[in-house]
Amino acid sequence: MSRHLPTAAEAKEQAKRLRAQLADQGSVISHSNALELVAHQNGYQDWNTFHAAIGNRPPDGWTPGKRVQGSYLSQPFNGTIVAVEMLHLGWFRLVLDLDEAVNVVTFDSFSNFRKRIRGVVGPSGTSRERTSNGVPHFRLNI
Repeated sequence: MSRHLPTAAEAKEQAKRLRAQLADQGSVISHSNALELVAHQNGYQDWNTFHAAIGNRPPDGWTPGKRVQGSYLSQPFNGTIVAVEMLHLGWFRLVLDLDEAVNVVTFDSFSNFRKRIRGVVGPSGTSRERTSNGVPHFRLNI
């Protein structure tokens, strides 16, 4: 039986809540002690070992071969993840093969269709890059 492990962000939030709860009960601990306790609760010897196990994996469902939905330059898509590369904690470069090509140009007199796209998304499933009207270039429905 496999157990769901939290993401690094979720584990840090658990440590923050644990620390606040213990403080309310009169036991003040450091943030690093709270991280160690969260690691122990998840069956790991220490935070470093736990973080190594959870810190470099993509969110559930972001593995090659998995089906995803979202939008690319405001065009909705369905596709399959071809590759995932962690750039830094919480940020991943994804390569997707779309079921149907999307037109990435908004001009009426010109079209540019893409079937394979690449983009960098963060923990919320959106890119940092935005169109001129503020919409993320790349968005996954998570």
